[in-house]
Amino acid sequence: MLKIALVGNIASGKTTVENILKNNGFAVYDTDEMAHEILDKSELAKKEFPSSVINGKIDRKILAGIVFSNPDKLKLLESIIHTEVKKEISKISDKIAFVSIPQLFEANMQSLFDKIIFISASEETRLKRLMSRNNLSREDAVKRINAQMNEAEKIKESDFVIYNNGTQKELETQVLSILSNIC
Repeated sequence: MLKIALVGNIASGKTTVENILKNNGFAVYDTDEMAHEILDKSELAKKEFPSSVINGKIDRKILAGIVFSNPDKLKLLESIIHTEVKKEISKISDKIAFVSIPQLFEANMQSLFDKIIFISASEETRLKRLMSRNNLSREDAVKRINAQMNEAEKIKESDFVIYNNGTQKELETQVLSILSNIC
């Protein structure tokens, strides 16, 4: 069994890389999806962030406003989510599995993986993508980008790096090249 982490800061292109891998027949798991499911069920999160609860459910937009404006609140939320995400990752049993995990280094989960692939994009590119994709102001997008660990530090800890500032074809070529080295 081979578990490979797909890491990249927000709006770096992880989903696009996930799709390339899926189109090539690989099992791909997304910890953001896991985290959303965990958050929906978490009574502890509801207890710790009561002002984000609307009609018995956590409103992610309200929660984001709380945690991205307060580093201590962000750490608390991450500690709640990361514990459960680790449990979900440990259940993966595919022969080769790719796990998209943006918070790999922040959550100190490197030991759960055999290889780490980092997807990099310039900060300006990520900022534009994030503002467009999430309909955020520049200020809110910058807060989200700044809430993550610096790319350079993550690149040092990764086995492979994909630079996603070019075309879709260039991205796919890089992904397939890395696959030939891993599989």
